[in-house]
Amino acid sequence: MCVLLPLALCALVASCQAVSPPQQSLGPLPLLSRACNDVDVLGVAGLALQDINRDRKDGYVLSLNRVNDVREHRQNGLGSLFYLTLDVLETSCHVLSRKAWKDCGERHFHESVYGQCKAVFYINRPRRVLYLPAYNCTLRPVARRRIQFTCPDCPGPINPSYPQVLEAATQSLAKYNNESTSKQYSLVKVTRASSQWVFGPSYFVEYLIKESPCAKSQDSSCSLQPSDSEPVGLCTGSLSRRHLEKWVSVSCNFFEAQAPAPGGEKSAVNQGPESLPKVEEPQKKDLDPTPSPSKAVPRGSVQYLPDLNKSEDLDEVTPEDFEGKNPHEALPVQLDLTTNPQGETLDVSSLFLGPTEKLVVLPFPKGLRSAECPGPAQKDNPLVLPP
Repeated sequence: MCVLLPLALCALVASCQAVSPPQQSLGPLPLLSRACNDVDVLGVAGLALQDINRDRKDGYVLSLNRVNDVREHRQNGLGSLFYLTLDVLETSCHVLSRKAWKDCGERHFHESVYGQCKAVFYINRPRRVLYLPAYNCTLRPVARRRIQFTCPDCPGPINPSYPQVLEAATQSLAKYNNESTSKQYSLVKVTRASSQWVFGPSYFVEYLIKESPCAKSQDSSCSLQPSDSEPVGLCTGSLSRRHLEKWVSVSCNFFEAQAPAPGGEKSAVNQGPESLPKVEEPQKKDLDPTPSPSKAVPRGSVQYLPDLNKSEDLDEVTPEDFEGKNPHEALPVQLDLTTNPQGETLDVSSLFLGPTEKLVVLPFPKGLRSAECPGPAQKDNPLVLPP
């Protein structure tokens, strides 16, 4: 009997080891639908949009209007990949200002540019890692014919290359330089332009400026600024005429100096605080820059579509023409890191101090939204909400 008991115990231990599944074989969990208005979802969406704006070199800062859809892909102890569809609006801040989107002013309705971004965003809270592997955005101005019925006298967009636009920019900048006590500035690029008939033709412009090496007293003898010098500010100006009279206005906002991080850009990894915020984005000055994955490619792009209705004759369109019709134009936004339904691996080892497993990326979700999406919009005008 004493011999049989140890044998029975050994057999029991062997059978338990045989049925225990190896923990290393567990893979990522299926995609989870999340509510678009969850506090942590809004926090992740804000962080993703912050990195989208930081990655861009041209255009205006995008603000979050609402979360249109979200799925979470948990990675078995390595954090989560979020697949985000964000409805966005252009603000009045240029991306070179590096301002947070929450600190930027809204555009007037007649200047509205709306759109949608799809983004894949990785977050690992225990390791304090944030990373934007990929994004794509498509933007479009609100159809001019629709604005006409709401504000027929509002300024309308015009081609920035028109001679009248260049004249408005150069004369408004000349006014600024004349009023400056020392530094002088030159025109880099007109970024927006519109016109309106008041008591005569009026032109409104926004443009980037760069600093001239010339002091005000050296205008006649100073050499030209090198062509590769960086823009230092954004100016808004106007030029209005009536017969032989003219009125010029100008206002300039200068960008804060951005100290380059090691590796050429500021990275959104290795979060400083003990726990990641849920709504408020972290202050990037508290982040320790870490290089992006060695195999990374340009993370994304922003596509601008024209106003498809601008060629229509407004005199032949009536408010009744819009009844029962979808007020939106199509916004084709594609983001596919893979087309393999089983997913493919994404190497993020360089985001960690030690060796780590690879993430699994699935095709971007298509079809029906999560049940609790889209979330409420900050600006609920249907003309600036993608379908």
